[in-house]
Amino acid sequence: MTAQAGTGRTNQKQRTRTAIVAAARDLTGTGAEVTMPAIARAALVSEATAYRYFPDLPSLISEALAGVWPPPAEALAPVADSADAVERVAFACEFLLRGILARQGSVRAMIAATITRPETVATRPGIRFGLIDHALLPLEGTLGATDPDAFTQLKRDLAVVVSAESLFTLTDLCGLDPDEAVTSAVRTATTLTEAAVRAIG
Repeated sequence: MTAQAGTGRTNQKQRTRTAIVAAARDLTGTGAEVTMPAIARAALVSEATAYRYFPDLPSLISEALAGVWPPPAEALAPVADSADAVERVAFACEFLLRGILARQGSVRAMIAATITRPETVATRPGIRFGLIDHALLPLEGTLGATDPDAFTQLKRDLAVVVSAESLFTLTDLCGLDPDEAVTSAVRTATTLTEAAVRAIG
C-alpha cells in the first residue's frame, strides 16, 4: 500500500468518526430518543460501522457532549458576584435541569446504559458535581472549615437533587410537567442549602 493510499484511508476513517460524532451531537440536541441505530442512520453509516468506532453508546454520547456543557465558572457567571450560597445553588440547579431537558434523549440513553452496565458509569459527564462545588464556594471558609463532614454531606444531598434522576422521577413518576419539576427540584435544593447555612449560625 502506498503512503498516499494509507493517508487517504486514515483521512476517511477520521471523516467517518467525525460524521458519527456530529450526528450524535445533532440528535442529542433534539430531545428525541438517542440510539446507536438512529445515530448511524443520521451519519449515513451502518450500525456495525458505528460500533467499530465506538464500543458502546455511552462512549459515543460522552464524546458527542464533550465541550457542549460550559465549565462551572462560566455556567454560574450570572451569580458570580453573589456570596449567597442559596441563590447560587438555586441557579446551578435550574441551569443543570434545563440543560438536561434540552438533551434528555441522550441523558436518558446514558442513564439506561450505565444502569445495565455499571462499569461504563465513568463515561457519564458528571456535570452536577462541578456545578455544586462552584455554587458552594461561599461556604468553603465557613461550613467547610468548621464542619467539613457536614459540608461533604450537603454536597452529597445536593447531588441527589441536582440530577437527571431527580428530574425524571418528578416528570415520569410524579407526573409533573418540566417547569413544575424544575421548580420542585430547585425548592428542595435551596431548602437543603438553607438548612446548612442556618447550622453555621
